[in-house]
Amino acid sequence: MIPVLLACLTACENTIKSEEIKPTDAIAGVSFVESVTAKAGQTVIPYQKYVLDNGLTLILHQDRSDPLVHVDMTYHVGSGREEIGKSGFAHFFEHMMFQGSENVADDEHFKIVTESGGTMNGTTNSDRTNYFQTVPANQLEKMLWLEADRMGFLVDAVTQEKFEIQRETVKNERGQSYENRPYGLLRERVSEAMYPLGHPYSWQTIGYIDDLNRVNVNDLKAFFLRWYGPNNATLTIGGDLNVDETLAMVNKYFGSIPRGPEVKMPIKPSFIIEADRYISMEDNVHLPLVYMSYPTVSVRHKDEAALDLLSSILGGGKTSLLYKNLVKNQLAVQASVSHPCAELACTFNMLALPHPASGKTLADMEKVIRDSLLEFETRGVEDDDLIKAKAEMEANFVFGLQSVAGKVSQLAANETFKGNPNYIEQDIARYANVTKADVMRVYKKYIKNKHGVIMSIVPKGQKALVAAQDNFTPAARVIPELAVTSDTDLRVRKAKDNFDRSLMPIAGANKAVDVPQMWRETFTNGIKVLATQSSETPTTSILIKIPAGHYFEDKDKAGTAALLAAMLNESTTKRSAEDMSKALQKLGASVGISASNSYLAININALTKHIDATLALVYEKLTAPAFLPNEFDRNKNNAIQGAINGKKNAGYLASNAYRQLLHADNIAATPSGGSEASLASIELSDIKALYQQQVKAKGSEIILVSDLDKSSVLKSLSIFKSLTGEGKALTLNLPESNAKRGVIYLVNKDNAAQSAIRIGKRSLTEDVTGEYYRAYLMNFPLGGAFNSRINLNLREDKGYTYGARSYFYGDKFSGTYTASAEVRADVTDKSIVEFVEEIKRYAEQGISDEELAFMRSAINQKDALKYETPSRKLGFLAQILEHDLTSDFVKERNDIVANISKAEINALAKKHLNLSEMLMVVVGDAKTLKPQLQALGYEVINYEI
Repeated sequence: MIPVLLACLTACENTIKSEEIKPTDAIAGVSFVESVTAKAGQTVIPYQKYVLDNGLTLILHQDRSDPLVHVDMTYHVGSGREEIGKSGFAHFFEHMMFQGSENVADDEHFKIVTESGGTMNGTTNSDRTNYFQTVPANQLEKMLWLEADRMGFLVDAVTQEKFEIQRETVKNERGQSYENRPYGLLRERVSEAMYPLGHPYSWQTIGYIDDLNRVNVNDLKAFFLRWYGPNNATLTIGGDLNVDETLAMVNKYFGSIPRGPEVKMPIKPSFIIEADRYISMEDNVHLPLVYMSYPTVSVRHKDEAALDLLSSILGGGKTSLLYKNLVKNQLAVQASVSHPCAELACTFNMLALPHPASGKTLADMEKVIRDSLLEFETRGVEDDDLIKAKAEMEANFVFGLQSVAGKVSQLAANETFKGNPNYIEQDIARYANVTKADVMRVYKKYIKNKHGVIMSIVPKGQKALVAAQDNFTPAARVIPELAVTSDTDLRVRKAKDNFDRSLMPIAGANKAVDVPQMWRETFTNGIKVLATQSSETPTTSILIKIPAGHYFEDKDKAGTAALLAAMLNESTTKRSAEDMSKALQKLGASVGISASNSYLAININALTKHIDATLALVYEKLTAPAFLPNEFDRNKNNAIQGAINGKKNAGYLASNAYRQLLHADNIAATPSGGSEASLASIELSDIKALYQQQVKAKGSEIILVSDLDKSSVLKSLSIFKSLTGEGKALTLNLPESNAKRGVIYLVNKDNAAQSAIRIGKRSLTEDVTGEYYRAYLMNFPLGGAFNSRINLNLREDKGYTYGARSYFYGDKFSGTYTASAEVRADVTDKSIVEFVEEIKRYAEQGISDEELAFMRSAINQKDALKYETPSRKLGFLAQILEHDLTSDFVKERNDIVANISKAEINALAKKHLNLSEMLMVVVGDAKTLKPQLQALGYEVINYEI
């Protein structure tokens, strides 16, 4: 796919500013490398680069626009550095790095970051592992202390107990994301067939269960000691920072950590596929799938850019050949092309899922794909292909600069893989210089008459549907005899300090966070406008809300609003869907239309220089939809197939059953996307009727964040002043169902590796500063944060799940309280016991003093992160307009958090956490689960969706 690396044009030079950073005075142990500053005519992210004596690379980017910092620690190690028989280690360590270190107690890392008002996570891929936090600027030293402690003081804190629990958590993640998900094993099977035995990409980052079961805790420690030294890491910090102070803090906490073993760039193994390799598998899916994958180059190879462009021409949206030849004519429900790249290899991937009504097989899909390649040879590369791709890259780059996290992650990646944070302009040049001849050349070199892996996934029991009989079996993994790693084999490196690392730094006062300055306007036609100016990037983001959502439908025709949204994304009376898509792509603009419960939402992101042209196209979509019968049929049929396929997903089944059981026979009991039956009953006339009734001016809202001033914004929005009319007002009564409480409703999913659990009841409607908000505060330590009681119990203590939570959700018409998780099938009953005990204990005993302090600190220090990006500002403004608030509600909420008493929270817990008022939904293998659940003492009722 096209990366976020395209020319920013001159506007960025004026709107994305950082102070010109000068090399600081020398600090012992820290060497200055280079300083890059913003200059006219250049596309750069300003930074300073340093290297500590122990090899740690440090990159600093100063950005004073918001009082926050983003800290990224990237280690140049991923699954591609693992050995046969020891797969999944890099990802396993991503988990272990959050489990505490010598000076940070178990599960304290998440708590400290959350309590600081920040967010955090970690990710692992084949080539690198990164850990990152975004926090208020005053919390920077605390984050450096945390990162340094797990770099230099982790090994001795990795216990056998932690190892076993996280091993189970990783297994749960594999079950949830791979084995229990339709098509979830596709990439694993293709990689096994694509790469030679032992190639580091022949296994997935998650690894194999057998490998995880085979190794011991010392094997894991040895992996850490090999790869997680400072000389194999890049620390990148961006935001509202003081350079001299930051350098001193980094040197203090990281400077004494000893170097690890030397690390060389990995070798790129070469291989050739001499004949097409057909493989297949049966899966719990509704639709068969064919996937064709060809080896190409590696990341930032000179041919990568042209191959990316080729993938766009063949399968990038409504202007692509596969869309035209497979999706538009309803031969396929879905077809796409991608060209993902990694450090050692890239693949060119094409996939299609045939539409059942077409009568086409996977062999037919393969033939159409191959014929589309031949058509490309004849068609060639058109001027618009280059224009679209380059406009998209420009927009992606600019939008990537809207957050300090986006800028930091780009600096970190460029340093890790190129040794040069300032690689942006070289990347820009790679794409800007692609010619038509380049695209055709790479097609002939890497795709035409070349061989790859052709994977068929078919529903269970339908092996005859494969594209071709299997002709390839990957070589069996030969696991070498693995020596047992003992304590004496570990070469632990110890830092020597002149300060006490056990003392967590104390943060200074939070910097003041200003609520965005906003202005309002109401057009004479009734459209309300709420906007704010943000000059950090030359972009405009808009959310248009039209009262025409799911709740305006008849329950027997649920999905009408979703289909209306889909049709507004199709042809207009003035241009085809393909021409509309092409016009938007040439502007580098994105327009997405979707339906929520109450509204149609039009999300618009555009470069400000193209805002008028973009809004003209949006206006055309809204006022001149063609409502073509063939486009309606395609979208309706695809929606039906999506609803059928959703029944293969345990989470989808659980959510639908839960929704039905909590609501009486009304619109809220139906999924907003519709069911197979409701979608089948919808006619094009229903779509037109909802459009004519509800897509009107009065009651609609425009929320906008732009670098333009008010007068310029109003001039651009004036196109919408010609809209007229008022839709039907929404009057809605959503009574509760008569479903029994205190029982378990069991939905069968044969042989499910995991069970989906929902526990809950109808509850409060949304109230921004009332009891609904106070109930959110009450639930925060129970199930509203990573280190909540429920998640720590089921995930961190027991290893039953990848994640568990509880929450209140409401709108103006109804609300629910829900506890949920997907758990290992063999611990379904145990998980319910733990859920019930945690909820019951909290209702009876209430919040602790420590939890109350944690909740207050975590929520009231989040302000620095609330308004950083245009998307966050849009959400904030939309809330104000939806509930007719003033910005003073922020202060009112802060006061509630600061002053809510322990007694009030405990009273809310007793009121809202009465388990006798709740019902339970479990989706899993009924024949196994029913007797186990009955043994818990519950009435178990079989339930069908």
